[in-house]
Amino acid sequence: MQPINENLNSALQLYENHYSHEDLISMLKNGSDVQKQISALLLEKITSIADANALVSNLVGQDGKIREAVAFKLKELISPYFIPFADIFLQSIIDINGNVCRNVISAISMLKGYPQFTEYICPRLAGMTLDVIEILRCVQNDIRGKYETNKEIFKLYWCLETIYEFFEYIDQSEIRKIMSETKDIEEYTIREKTARILTKASSPELLKIKQKLKNDSNYYVNRY
Repeated sequence: MQPINENLNSALQLYENHYSHEDLISMLKNGSDVQKQISALLLEKITSIADANALVSNLVGQDGKIREAVAFKLKELISPYFIPFADIFLQSIIDINGNVCRNVISAISMLKGYPQFTEYICPRLAGMTLDVIEILRCVQNDIRGKYETNKEIFKLYWCLETIYEFFEYIDQSEIRKIMSETKDIEEYTIREKTARILTKASSPELLKIKQKLKNDSNYYVNRY
């Protein structure tokens, strides 16, 4: 690990120099942590699937500063070139860094118009959400205690945020399974996300759940 002063000097040098698009892509692939972080922020365009891969591959398995920089830039650069990387996005929407989750969700919501993207990611999103719910059910009664519970609640929160964005593309039977579970979770932020999702609902089963949450004791839940 480089000392902080060396990292700052490296970052300043990167910003002061003018790099070609090819140089930035190369540093995203093979550079140091600082080079990857700054290259992501300096990148101005994506010209191919290979370029997209160089950027999004840094959303996983990298230092938090790199992941955050890539997720931030993704909102600006998102395009159909990123469609093949739905699996990486699924990992990134439950990143431990909420800024990564938020920015990735914001970016991929711009790909809703592409059936090849929604038809792939939506069933997997629903499945991942149900898996998180099952894990949460287990850890709530586990000796590992509050930390593990909070970690799964955090993941579920961002899964539900993504479901809100992709609601109309997700099988309604899967939505019903998820909502029937999340409506009763003790953490109010999960019930709040559930109530927000249900503002898009029209089926009798979902409207029944929506009415239940309208009577919730928490204002942030019943306001929907």
